[in-house]
Amino acid sequence: MEVYRTHNCNELTVKDVDKKVTLSGWVHRIRDHGGVLFIDLRDHYGITQIVIDPDSEDFGIAENFRSEWCIKIVGKVKSRDTDLINRNLSTGEIEVFIESAKIITKSYDLPLPVFGELEYPEETRLKYRFLDLRREGLHKNMVLRSNVISSIRKEMWDIGFNEFQTPILTASSPEGARDFLVPSRLNKGKFYALPQAPQQFKQLIMMGGFDRYFQIAPCFRDEDPRSDRSPTDFYQLDIEMSFVNQRDVLDTVKPIIEKIFHQYGGGKKVYKEWPLISYEDSILWYGSDKPDLRNPIKMQIVSDIFRDSGFAVFSNILKNKGTEIKAIPAPGGGSRNFCDRMNSFAQKEGLPGMGYIFWREIDGKIDAAGPLAKNIGEEKSELIRQRLNLNIGDSAFFLGGKPSNFEGFSARARNHIGNELKLINENVFAFAWIVDFPMYEKDSDKDTIDFSHNPFSMPQGGIKSLMGDPLEVKGYQYDLACNGYELLSGAIRNHELETMFKAFELAGYSKDEVSSKFQGIIEGLKYGPPPHGGCALGIDRMIMLLAEEENIREVIMFPMNQKGEDLMMNAPTSPTNEQLRELNLRVIEQDTE
Repeated sequence: MEVYRTHNCNELTVKDVDKKVTLSGWVHRIRDHGGVLFIDLRDHYGITQIVIDPDSEDFGIAENFRSEWCIKIVGKVKSRDTDLINRNLSTGEIEVFIESAKIITKSYDLPLPVFGELEYPEETRLKYRFLDLRREGLHKNMVLRSNVISSIRKEMWDIGFNEFQTPILTASSPEGARDFLVPSRLNKGKFYALPQAPQQFKQLIMMGGFDRYFQIAPCFRDEDPRSDRSPTDFYQLDIEMSFVNQRDVLDTVKPIIEKIFHQYGGGKKVYKEWPLISYEDSILWYGSDKPDLRNPIKMQIVSDIFRDSGFAVFSNILKNKGTEIKAIPAPGGGSRNFCDRMNSFAQKEGLPGMGYIFWREIDGKIDAAGPLAKNIGEEKSELIRQRLNLNIGDSAFFLGGKPSNFEGFSARARNHIGNELKLINENVFAFAWIVDFPMYEKDSDKDTIDFSHNPFSMPQGGIKSLMGDPLEVKGYQYDLACNGYELLSGAIRNHELETMFKAFELAGYSKDEVSSKFQGIIEGLKYGPPPHGGCALGIDRMIMLLAEEENIREVIMFPMNQKGEDLMMNAPTSPTNEQLRELNLRVIEQDTE
């Protein structure tokens, strides 16, 4: 049998000088120095420089080598001259002089460059993903992903968790997104659903008497794509524990996540303090339930200062029920030029602008400047400055109306100010637990109540809390935010049958509907279920943070495009007539006009 290598391309050092070695890999780069060929040979592990001169018997073979041809060489390891050592390579102190060379396979002309990290059209990159994966950055991301998952598994086993697999074909379940449906051949007209999460199964594992479960679980959701979310499938660290409260779950997963970020975070600092922030406060201070705490800006309500003030626009807004005025501090943004830039930002976002005040020094005193300061006067401007703990050289921006109408923009404005003023420390991971989520939300269009989070969560206060206003009910639900991303979501589960029925009743479900839709859970709740809770951590999103990527497709081996298409495998495809007949299905052509 043919031997393809005795060493990999990241292995040889000066200790191997004079050894005869066999290497195989891809031609990464070729340089011709006066007839002597220097070739960077690359494999999964790294790069070794190989050399051949015109006196070699196989020089005729080597001079035909082209980029990304797969080759094998046999040669002798030599030391490089001191001034030729490449400190960027682990093999940079040696090179291999070729004694024999062989072309294993040739390559067509490349549709995209493999050498370097040049920007290239995404459509081409996804169609030829197998080539894209040869690029150093993407290749490192995939190795990082593998190493992180391996470490997670070890950590979970070490603290007494068991890994179990749950079904991929199951029943449809409301998890907040559309299901992918799979037609059943044996049960005509019926469909399986790919699991949006193993939610019900992991609860049933606890009801089956197991104590600590985990799984690196594939999840499938038919969602609109975003830069931090795949449109089809993703992986999560799925966890469930019996006989626990909310604090137990948080204390269990924190050390695991901390260790992973310390180990694979590229030297970035991991803040030790992970504050517990209520959902209500998170929305108030940061405009988001996944705040970036690297940004020190904390927004405040200043409605009391503007009520009956000299600024008619805000005074009139506050006459309407449910309105407020929110201030966004901008430490270091105290110039008219910066305020004008922020107004331009607001206008690009579809707003007419933002009211602002900036503080400067005039004759040794603090002076409030800007149109808003003139309208409300010196006393109220000073009150705002003190409330926001601002000083000379700072500014503040103001938004008014119903919070639901400006919360999203306020979060973006806070982030924009933080970036513009360089307030964000890029070399840290800042975590925060967001807790006390509302169980329900109101659909204003339909005037109905629906779940705002996981429907299987335990309401705080149990069944008694469900007897009043549903919009006042909070759940034992928690998210973990990191650097502006939601990294983890979880809850203490509702293990009381009557509480479950009542919780769904408030969202418009009858007992019969609940028993039919969630048969497994409902049956499990009849037979002594333990109190239990858990969480799910997004693997893809975590790797994206660790790899410092802004697009989740850069950390997924074979991602879909924005339309949910696999350009490499040409999926989805149209079924054949035979397949449709087997499944008792018919495709109705849509009118494209």
